[in-house]
This record gives sequence, C-alpha cells and structure tokens, in this order.
Amino acid sequence: DQGRTIAILRRSPDRIEARCRHYEICGGCTWQDLAYDKQLFYKRKQVADCLVHIGHIADISPGDPIGCSEPFFYRNKMEFSFNTAENGGFVLGLHHRGHFDRIFDVNECLLQSPLSNQIITHLREVTAENEIPAYDVFSHEGFLRFAVIREGKNTGQLMLNIVTAENDSIRLEKIVASLVKQFPQITTIVNNINESKSNVARGEQENILFGPGYIEEKLFDYKFRIYANSFFQTNTLQAERLYGTVFDMLRPQKDDCLLDLYCGTGTIGICASGKVAEVIGVELEPSAVKAARQNAAENGIKNIEFEAGSVQDIIRHDNTKWGRFTAAIIDPPRAGMHPKALKGLSEMKIGKLVYVSCNPATFARDGAFLIQEGYRLEQVIPVDMFPHTMHIELVARFSTG
Repeated sequence: DQGRTIAILRRSPDRIEARCRHYEICGGCTWQDLAYDKQLFYKRKQVADCLVHIGHIADISPGDPIGCSEPFFYRNKMEFSFNTAENGGFVLGLHHRGHFDRIFDVNECLLQSPLSNQIITHLREVTAENEIPAYDVFSHEGFLRFAVIREGKNTGQLMLNIVTAENDSIRLEKIVASLVKQFPQITTIVNNINESKSNVARGEQENILFGPGYIEEKLFDYKFRIYANSFFQTNTLQAERLYGTVFDMLRPQKDDCLLDLYCGTGTIGICASGKVAEVIGVELEPSAVKAARQNAAENGIKNIEFEAGSVQDIIRHDNTKWGRFTAAIIDPPRAGMHPKALKGLSEMKIGKLVYVSCNPATFARDGAFLIQEGYRLEQVIPVDMFPHTMHIELVARFSTG
C-alpha cells in the first residue's frame, strides 16, 4: 500500500510550486516542489544519517554538497515508454507515480533538452499516422515498446533508440525518414529488439537505421563513444564535477599505479590516466570492457589496461600481481561491494582509496568494514547528480596513513 496526499493543511516555508506541468502524476521528479537548497540540505542529512546509524561512524561529518548549477534540462539520457490506451489508441511518455503499467503522454519534460520533447511529440504523431501498434505490457502484443534519447551535451550529437518487440526494421522506415527530415540534429537512429516479456528498454539484437550507430561525448579533454546500451553518467556537467572531486581527493602522483574497480566503460580511469603512471580497470560486463578498450584507443592512451571479470575473483586470484597499486578508485553499483571483494581490497593495503557511491546506505556498511580493517575515513562529500529526486551520490577518501 502507498499513502497519498489528500490535503495540505499548512504549507512548509520550504515548499515551492513545481515547474513541471506533469508533476502531480509523474513518478520522476518527486522532490520538485522542495526548494533546491533544501533538497541539498536533506540529501546531506541522508548521508550523515547513514554514516551514524548504519556504519556507526560518528567522528566525521559530510562536507557541503556539490549542487547542480542547472537543476533542469541536465539529463543526457531519457527513456520513454509506449503503451496501449483504453480508447484503443496508445500513449508515449513516462510512468504514473507508483505504477509500472500506467503511462501518460509527455508534452514537456524538464529533465532532458527541449529538443527531446519535440522529438517525442513528433514520434507520437508519426506513429499514429502510420498506425503502428504500441506494445501492451499485459497481453504482450504489439510492436513499439520504448523510445530512448541520448544526447552529447558537449558535442551536440543525438541518438534515438526505438525498442521494438520484434525484428521488423521495414516497419520503421517511414518513422525514421520523417524524423530525420524534421530533425537534422539527430545523428543516429538505432532499433533494439526485445522479444522477452521483461519490460526493459534494451535488446539482445540491434539494427542501425540511420547514422553510425553511436554518439560521442566529451569529458574534460577526452572523447567517449556511447552506444545504445552503454553505461554513461547521466548528468554530463555534474559528472565532470564528480570526477574533479574524485581527483581532488585522490591527490594523484605521477608515479602512482591506479586500480579502477567497477570501471564500466573506463571513463574515470581514462580521465585519470594523464595524472598517474599506470591504470588497471576491472569490470564484470564484457561489453563495457570492450567499450573501455575502444575508448582508450580512441583517445590514444597507452598506460591503461582493462580486465574482464568480477572484482572479487580478479583481485583475490593473484595478490602478487595486484600488490603494486598505490591508489584505487572504487565505483560499485547500488548494492555496494561484494564482501569477498571488500575483504580482498582491504588485504591489498593500498595507501589511498577513493570510494564513489550512489547509495549512502551500502557505502556506510562498506566504509565501516574498511575502518575495521585499519583504514581511516578522511573526507565525505555528497554530489547531487539528480536534482529533484531523492538520490544522492558521494565521494569519500580512505587512507592507511
């Protein structure tokens, strides 16, 4: 069961009017009616509470949060869902708050660029004109499932990924022709095919319908190739501030050998490569490792390598190989580090660790273990990657000194 607001008897002085016309029903920006400085206040409090109540770490307080200078139009990726409508038509938009199976037509989302709103509106119109059926999440019938827009905020490149329930690119030809004619800003259009019942905006097969099949984005002086299913930080501008905070905490030296755990497509390690002697990245997902190697080659980086496999298996397999590291960056998924990975890392006794977390609760748990194993937690700084939501990332420094 979920509670819902019936009436506001007395308004908090922190409550503001939400800008978005869809705010009352949308499941996205649930904090948009809270003043932004107060969003940062409560996000910092969330980190502090997790440190004390989960990690039992009371001797350090989080620093001031690094806020987002533009809390609207910041996302470089958005997923929009197709679904059938009761009147026999269809909808294309976002989820109703609290409902996985209810979609409403989006007229204007304030998280991605205004251009993306125009593309979604046009896609809705041309889909209706060509009478192409939307996918029904209950009957599992229909064709169109998702539309995903990815934008290079620093390059201006734009990808549209149309996710369908079957492989039939001929059916999409009129849609693609209309979109390319109407929006010359579109760099590439791809079609992911998801034939399973799982309601995810990606597929095992992919057709390139227009352009090269990828876009590029820049972070600092490095360029990264992004495919439809690549992981990439969703807030480009704030990612640069996040990584800048990581490097400020790491204090890299030219003779450092850096271990980059859960490295994904290699963005942090590549951006750090010019500051250290050597970087080794470890990542479980083979496609991410392939993209990381490609990104390193595209940028002409010679002092970085990537290992494919689970962190716990790789760093515990041969400690003599991993004994030369003087610094490490850890950026695990929301579940935090696997206990065996955490134990293996602590046994390596690397002098300085910087832990990037998107989940203060699992960070507090892992941080408590590192402290128990002899590390000292020196600094914790929250970084707001997702304004108007409850989510907060943080960067923390541990040392053995």
